[in-house]
Amino acid sequence: MTGLTGTAALTRFVLRRNRLRILIWIGSIVLVELLTAQSTKGLFPTQEALDKYAAATHGDAAQIALNGPDQGLDTMGGQIAFQIGTTGLIAVALMALFFVGREIRGEEETGRLELLRAMAVGRHAPTAACLSVVAAMSAVVGGAIALGLIGLDLPAAGSLLFGASLFAEGLVFAGITIFAAQITENARVVFGSAGLVLGAAYVVRVVGDIDSGTVTWLSPIGWSQKTRPFAGDRWWPLIVTAAVTVSLVALGGALSTRRDMDAGLVPTRPGPRVASASLGRPLGLALRLQRASLIGWSIGIFVFGASWGWVASDVEGLYASNDAVRKFLSRLGGPSLIDAYLSAVAFLMALTATGFAIQSVLRMRTEETALRAEPLLATPLSRRGWVTSHLTVALAGSALVLAAAGLGTGLTYGIDRGMSQVPRLLGVALVYTPALWLFVGVATLLFGLVPRASTIVWAVFAACLVIGLLGEVIRFPGWITASSPFQHIPQLPAQHLTLLPLAVLTATASALVGAGLVAFQKRDLG
Repeated sequence: MTGLTGTAALTRFVLRRNRLRILIWIGSIVLVELLTAQSTKGLFPTQEALDKYAAATHGDAAQIALNGPDQGLDTMGGQIAFQIGTTGLIAVALMALFFVGREIRGEEETGRLELLRAMAVGRHAPTAACLSVVAAMSAVVGGAIALGLIGLDLPAAGSLLFGASLFAEGLVFAGITIFAAQITENARVVFGSAGLVLGAAYVVRVVGDIDSGTVTWLSPIGWSQKTRPFAGDRWWPLIVTAAVTVSLVALGGALSTRRDMDAGLVPTRPGPRVASASLGRPLGLALRLQRASLIGWSIGIFVFGASWGWVASDVEGLYASNDAVRKFLSRLGGPSLIDAYLSAVAFLMALTATGFAIQSVLRMRTEETALRAEPLLATPLSRRGWVTSHLTVALAGSALVLAAAGLGTGLTYGIDRGMSQVPRLLGVALVYTPALWLFVGVATLLFGLVPRASTIVWAVFAACLVIGLLGEVIRFPGWITASSPFQHIPQLPAQHLTLLPLAVLTATASALVGAGLVAFQKRDLG
């Protein structure tokens, strides 16, 4: 038996067990990227519009920070790569990060990997199987997007290079996650450390692109963007990505032979001899379990909001001569183009913050399947008290994440327009709180009724994401558009505040939470 014995069988097993998750990842990334590309093409119908936007954007630090280097913006291919490139690279990196972390460290943490290794399975077979699946997923994403861009009449060479850069990005972050999985025995730390690398790669790329571009070579995101699709078409930077990926995978494989199963190279730091008083209460324990996630989401969305707020003051100048963009934003109403832009930004940040709300509720399912909830509930702690503690974190935490988004937008926009914008945009963000709470209610109901299907809430969120981002492009029927709770939120500051839809959403969320709590009290654990 060799270190790769059983790789083929494990690959089929990974594909079968994750087939729905794989389809959702691939379908969502490809759909969003191609529909955004199509809408971008519609926003710049003439060469004159491209030239004006390229002239206004050239050297603009805010636009470069958001979208990447301003290369080839006077061509349709360069403009589309500018608008969807960074988003696509981050999405593929997250796909690889979460998939590899779950299949390697997550399976080892639950003990399932040890059972597989007890069979005729080589030491490196699980990693090789997972890497094969991620490589195939990244290849499908890159290939589908490349074919879609060719279908939009973009040059084939640039389209194929753009797809190859996405494929390479997935591989390099798979390698980063494989390496991180050897360091610690905690799956959450693996996700956090690999995510920290992704965030650092984005920041380094921003600093490098705003400057001379030299520092960008320290960023995995920068390597893919250095290929310059539709603006010179350079294939050789992918060699750097390939070399780093091979090195990380080889290093991860070597380190895996130097640690025990279910252990990391860095031992777990022992906790204090005496626990804090808050850990003796359900809410304190729930907050401790989700503290890192809450802080990470808050910081990330604060930076996200700050970057969008930084651009807000330039919106009038960037799109003053582009009738298509002005028409698109004017559908939100409002007295100015900037208000319409801020409404769109608040909507995007609310969609992002919904990820925390869902993740926070589903932490109860994680605690249950990991057999940590049952010992707690064997104590005088009631089921109602246990669920309520996690729901309090989810409800209050989602509002806190939204507040961080509004604070980030208000601070950077307020530097130019006055600090009075901070409370104004804080309120603009917080108005979406009832929509996030509705997802908390849906997740709670699924957890109580059909716990094994509780992840369906992500599919519901994906549907709302498509409706919100691509509804104007696909032109859904009115009843489909109305099914998304985000469509009933007053889009401040472009629209006036109406309290009735907020009250209805809050009442519905309360009813769903109550029904989920009752259902959980009546079902068995596990």
